[in-house]
Amino acid sequence: MKLKKRRNLPLDKFINFSLYNNKSGYYMKKNPFGAKGDFITAPNISRLFSEMIAIWILSFWQSLGSPKKFNLIELGAGNGEMMKVLIESFKNFPVFLKACNFIIHEKSPSLIKIQKKKLIKKKIVWLSNISKIKKKPSVFIANEFFDSVPIKQFEKKGDLWFEKFVNLVDSKKAKFFERKVDIKKIEKKLNFKISQNQNFIEYSELGHYYLKEISKIIKKNNGGLLLIDYGYTHKKMKNTLQAISNHKFANILSNIGNVDITHNISFELLKKLIKQMGSLENNLTTQKEFLIKMGIKQRAEIISKNHNFIKKADIYYRLNRLIDERQMGNLFKVMLIKNKKNKFKLGF
Repeated sequence: MKLKKRRNLPLDKFINFSLYNNKSGYYMKKNPFGAKGDFITAPNISRLFSEMIAIWILSFWQSLGSPKKFNLIELGAGNGEMMKVLIESFKNFPVFLKACNFIIHEKSPSLIKIQKKKLIKKKIVWLSNISKIKKKPSVFIANEFFDSVPIKQFEKKGDLWFEKFVNLVDSKKAKFFERKVDIKKIEKKLNFKISQNQNFIEYSELGHYYLKEISKIIKKNNGGLLLIDYGYTHKKMKNTLQAISNHKFANILSNIGNVDITHNISFELLKKLIKQMGSLENNLTTQKEFLIKMGIKQRAEIISKNHNFIKKADIYYRLNRLIDERQMGNLFKVMLIKNKKNKFKLGF
C-alpha cells in the first residue's frame, strides 16, 4: 500500500499495512520466531507439542473413515517446525502418509523461503488461496494463526458506536482517532447482532472470511479445523490489541513494521459465527487439558528415560511451559470445528 502524505486508515487496514506491506511489513521481511526473534510458539518450545498434534490428526483421519486421499492444511506455518515434526511422525504410518496431501497456506514470501529450506524434499504444496484446495476431505491446523489476522475495533458511547482509525502521517508517525459508524450496516454484513450486550467490539473481517471458507470446505467435502490460540471465553468482548517486540510488549504506533501486532481471540464470538454457519459444531478446551489428554506427560517420560539429568530437566521445563496454568496452559485454548455427525472428541 502506498501512503499519501496523510492517510486515515481503519484499524484493520493499518494492521495489514504494518504486518503485510510488501516492502516494509513485519511478516514480509523477517523471521520473528524463536529466541532470537520477537516471540516463541509452542512447536518451537518442544517437539512434544507437534507430536501430540500428529497423533490427533491420525485419529481424526480415522474418524473420517481413513480416506485414501485427503488434504492436511497448515494455516500460517511460521518457520516450518510443526510441519517438519508432523511429517517425521507420519513416516511411522505409511498408509496415512500415502493418503495425505500436505498443504501450507502462507502469505509471507520470506517465511515461505524459511519453510522450504526446512522442509526440503518434502511433498508440500504452498497455496495462497484456500478456495483452490482440491475437493477432498480436509483437515486444517491453525496454531497461532487467527491472532495474526487484522482486527477492527468499535466502542459504544451513549447510544452511538465509533470505529477506531489510525491517522498515519508517515511510516514513523501515527495516532489513533475515532469515527462514528452505523453498527447495523456491519451487523447486516455479518448476518448477526454482534453488538448485542456489548459495549466494545473486536472482530476480524479476514478471520470471518477464513472461517466461512473453511466451513464451506468441511461441510462439502468433510473434515475439520483444529484451532489453537490464546484467547478468552467471557461473553463480553474487550480490547486485547497489543504489540510484541523482543519478547516484550511494545507500542503499536511506534516502530511501524518492526513490531508484531496481535490480539486475543474471543472464543465466544467464534462459537456464534460457527453456529450461524449451520450443521457444524465446536468443542473447546484449554491447551493444558488437550495436551494432557493426548498423552504428552507419558510421551515426555518415554523420551527422557535414557537421558542425563540436564537433558531430562530441559524436557520437563519445556513441557511445563506448554501446560502450566501460569504459562501457556490456560491462556491458550484448543477448538475443534467439524460436522455435527462426526462424534470424534479425542483431546476434548
